[in-house]
Formats: sequence, structure tokens, C-alpha cells
Amino acid sequence: MTVERFDTIVVGAGVAGLTAARLLAGAGQRVAVLEARDRIGGRVHTERDGGRVTDLGASWIHGISNSPLFEAVAAWGMPTVEFTVGSYQAGGRPIAYYGPDGARLDEAAAQRFVTDAALVDERLGEVIAAAAPATSYAEAAETAVTEVADERGWSAERAARVVEYLFHRSEEQYGADARLLDAHGLDDDAIEGDEVVFPEGYDRLATHLAEGLDVRLEHAVSRVVRRGGDAAGARVEVVTGRGAFAADRAVITAPVGVLRSGGIVFDPPLPEPVADALSGLEMNAFEKVFLRFPERFWDEGVYAIRRQGAAAEWWHSWYDLTDLHGEPTLLTFAAGECAKQIRDWSDDRVAASVMEALRGIYGDGIPDPVHVHVTHWQHDRWAGGAYAYMTVGSRPEDHDLIATPIDGVLHLAGEATWAEDPATVTAALASGHRAAERILGRELPYGSLVGAGGY
Repeated sequence: MTVERFDTIVVGAGVAGLTAARLLAGAGQRVAVLEARDRIGGRVHTERDGGRVTDLGASWIHGISNSPLFEAVAAWGMPTVEFTVGSYQAGGRPIAYYGPDGARLDEAAAQRFVTDAALVDERLGEVIAAAAPATSYAEAAETAVTEVADERGWSAERAARVVEYLFHRSEEQYGADARLLDAHGLDDDAIEGDEVVFPEGYDRLATHLAEGLDVRLEHAVSRVVRRGGDAAGARVEVVTGRGAFAADRAVITAPVGVLRSGGIVFDPPLPEPVADALSGLEMNAFEKVFLRFPERFWDEGVYAIRRQGAAAEWWHSWYDLTDLHGEPTLLTFAAGECAKQIRDWSDDRVAASVMEALRGIYGDGIPDPVHVHVTHWQHDRWAGGAYAYMTVGSRPEDHDLIATPIDGVLHLAGEATWAEDPATVTAALASGHRAAERILGRELPYGSLVGAGGY
């Protein structure tokens, strides 16, 4: 069997892989992108059904200020809508808070809670900075709340609401229980500028990036062999179920879930510091639940709905996507233990559970949804979850260490390999850009992604 030969092989047609491939091809390299799925985009995946456009994976650009990603989508003319979630902050947007009894908090009570959360957040940064290695986010959160509560004479109930809020933030931001997330796991939890979503679908980004590239779909990579070089000069061979490919270098953008599962065998195995850094990351348990209704039953002008107390252990936050979707729509997240528990539930069973929580706030008279969609990233064999998080004992620098070039041959890229803002499309794009720069041995303007003239 003939082995096709390239300058660089890119494994994975998500944003990281397509970015690297586009830059390398633009520099004159012969590049092939091998993608296991029957589509491009990876975890940027848009469903179009019955006139509805729904981003099942990535949805946001988290912070458009000084963002090369935002500049790229703007240059390509992709429409955006401002929808700032603010990294699960307590305030800053019209949020309807409901207490443990299901009654809506009045303005004074809601503002007191927002102020309490801000006070603890300020202390939390200090606690994390001073924390010993292998401290969990839960331990740091509880310490910060206890210190502030003792200083200000809060009741146990008042303190419990802030602890609960911080735990929910761990789940919603990283899809991980606060006791499993390292204390530094939310160090990147800062947003610069507004956040935007895509009314026509985020997958348009992948389409633009892939234009003109040699992308081979349904080419699942099983083995990556690096060596000193054969007679033709190839230093890496990538084996798929549809043949083998040889190249001088390879960029591997498979998610942490695939790399940790052994879905791709590396021969020889990945060395240090890459292997050790990779071992500190896990794929999360995080799913989206979209509910579309015949009519709005929640208040106008409410950006988000949040419930406090034991009844909100699973379902505690709903986001109003009505203006974006053109029909009354709420989005909630199954995260952490909740996502693990509902992993094999039917969409109808998930919807019934969510509706029970909503009826605890709005009463039994609210309508059932007319359409429900639950994502299933935990079942996705080419991802193994939505994105990666730092387990207890890992370090923020582990993200960058995973991308350490190996023998000048292998380069790992993807959202988990960028320390500044991992778990985002911005990180995926930046990591692919870095891999291309390392291979070419020179700096590349981000503008070269969109062609002549930059942006």
C-alpha cells in the first residue's frame, strides 16, 4: 500500500487543527488534516433542525477585547449577538434570584447576596494564592467564606448561600465538582469585554478555516509513530483505518479524553514533561439542556434565573435565549455529578427533572416544553466530554507543558494546551497558531488566517 507523504499532518479538524493547517498551508507546506468524524469542527458543532440553529458545543467568545478570534470572525462577516455570561458572576446582569423556599428575593436581598459573593471573591483570590499544592477549589472556597463570615458575623445560612454559589460556579465553568477541581482551576476565570454568541451558528468558523484545505473525513487515527527519518526523510507516520500517512511533523489536536483513553497509541510513548502534565487533566461531565416553550412564563428583561438551596443541587441556573432563538427558550446545564447521573437518561426524563425544578419556582401551571434537546458529549467517542479541567494537584502551567514540542516532530494543540484561557475556542485557535509558528520557526500574524490584507 502506498503511503502518502506530506510536510505536516494535522490530526483533528477542530478549530485548533484547522488553524494550524491553514497557516502551514498558507506558508507553502503540503498539509493533510485527518479527522475521525464525518464533519469538521470538533466540539464546535451546530445543529440546524426545523429552522432552529443550535450550538451544541461551544457557543461563546468569552471576551472580545483584544481577541484574535473575534477579529477573525468579524473579518469573515460572521454575525454575532452580545450575550455576556461573565464567568458565572453573581451580578452584572438582570438575574432573578429565588431563595431556598422558592420565593423570589426582593431587590435588597438579592443585592446583599451579590455583595456577599463579591467580598468572598476578593478573599478567595488571596486564599488560592497562599494555598498549599493539591488544595481543591472546594477547600479554598470554604476557607474564604469562613474567614469573611467570621469577620462580618454572618449567620450559617448566609455563609452557606455563598459556598453553594462558588460550588455551582465550579460546576458551570468547568463541569467538575469543586472537590475534584484544583484550587487554581479557575485562575483563568476573568473576562475582558463583552461576550458574544452566533445566531447563524459557530460552525461557520470551522467552514472558513477549512476552505481550501485537504481534509480527510472519517480517518480515525489509531497510531502515531515517530522515528529518526526514513529514506524519504519522513519522521512521523500516522496510521488510520483507511491507510497510513507520512510527514516531517505532526500536529495532534485530539481532546484530552482521547489522549488519556489510549485512543491514539504513541510509539514511542509521549515523554516528559508532556505525559505528566497530561495526566493532571481530565475531561469533564457537562451537558447543555435546551427547552423551548409555547410561551414565556418567566419575567421579561430577565437575563438569567437562579435558584438557591437544596432544591437547586442539580438545576440552579437558566439562561433566557428567547431573543437569540426567536422563540421562548431556556438553556440550563447539567454539570459535574448531575451530568454523570443523567448520562444515560432519555431527553424526556431529563426534561421532566428540569421542569420539576422550574415548577418549584413558578408553580404547576407553567407549560411543558414543546421541544427539548440534551447534548451527550460524555458519550462522544471522539471527545469523551465537553472540555478538560485541572484535577487536584495539577498546575496551571501544565496546559502549556502539554504543548512542549517532542523531538521537533510532534506538537500537541487544542483548548487544553493553552494556559491563558483553556476550555475555550480562543484557546484552541491560539494553540493551533502557536504550533504553526513553532513548525515554521517564525512569528505569524493572526491576520494571515483570513487571507491577504489581514484584519
